[in-house]
Amino acid sequence: MKQFLLLLVPVILITASGCAKSVRYSQDEIKDYPPQTQEHIRNGQVAVGMTRQQVRYSWGGPHSVSVLTPSGDGKERVAWVYEKMTFFKTRLIFTDDRLTEIINNEPGRAK
Repeated sequence: MKQFLLLLVPVILITASGCAKSVRYSQDEIKDYPPQTQEHIRNGQVAVGMTRQQVRYSWGGPHSVSVLTPSGDGKERVAWVYEKMTFFKTRLIFTDDRLTEIINNEPGRAK
């Protein structure tokens, strides 16, 4: 039982640390964005149409970045990957600096 508790405590601490919300922006930095975008940022949410900077304000920097093949009309495409507990991942696809796709593998979340 004691060994179980010794294993459980670090798991709880790691999980809880992922729940801490830190502010990655000042109000002055987001004041010129549309009200709905400001609200997304304040709530730690992302939405299609946001820029990379807006996503960074909302979620912070990605765990990894990869350059994708350009779109059919030659637009730049980049993928940002955010990891949650190492096995849940959300992949954000940007086309010409605008979020165009949100893909995740977390159960219970819309893809």
